[in-house]
Amino acid sequence: MKLVLIPCPIAEQTASSVLPDEVRQAVLQTKHFLVENVRTARRFISELKLGIQIDELTFEILDKDSERKTVSDFFKKYDAVESIGVISEAGCPGVADPGALAVAIAQEMNIDVIPLVGPSSILLALMASGFSGQMFRFHGYLPIDRTARIRRIETLQKDVEKTGETQLFIETPYRNNAMLDDLIQQLPGNQLLAIGCNIQDPTGFTQTKSLQQWSAQKPDLHKKPCIFLLGRS
Repeated sequence: MKLVLIPCPIAEQTASSVLPDEVRQAVLQTKHFLVENVRTARRFISELKLGIQIDELTFEILDKDSERKTVSDFFKKYDAVESIGVISEAGCPGVADPGALAVAIAQEMNIDVIPLVGPSSILLALMASGFSGQMFRFHGYLPIDRTARIRRIETLQKDVEKTGETQLFIETPYRNNAMLDDLIQQLPGNQLLAIGCNIQDPTGFTQTKSLQQWSAQKPDLHKKPCIFLLGRS
């Protein structure tokens, strides 16, 4: 058996343009899936238009609350099949994603892990930012508490100044505007900030500006998937 990490689009209705054929072939050859969201996974497979009878597939939830035993039992239950697929909510399984639990258990059980190529907002935003791609660090979500969040932001900015290492982080979409306000208010105006918003969607953008420039023309990021990058050119 092998565990196949199946990427899915990060923007709606883009599967045909962003996914290589090997992803479609992997889905065709797989009947059992660990997924972050069953509804999203079913919609993704349907969008591929492969003629698959969705109701004949098996889905097991793999999210932030999943327990190791649930995943290992799923592997044991289907140990005779050729492959089990992992599909995240968006992007690449295992990267800032609960799919990492399935991969860790597969490694422990000596199950072959096959990662497939697909879109990752982390790498796409980094590529488009103009910041260092040699040294970078992804921090996921920053603290919810504003005081703690500001301290972390200030630490990240100092790390950029000291090492040149690009600092990447995300926020819950409905708090994006508050995050941008905090960055503008707390950091030097000449600090460069890249924002990747709705990446790969026709309405999306990745732009790099100084915080002073962002302050003069703030975008509305409310409820839009975004990634923030602090760096230097």
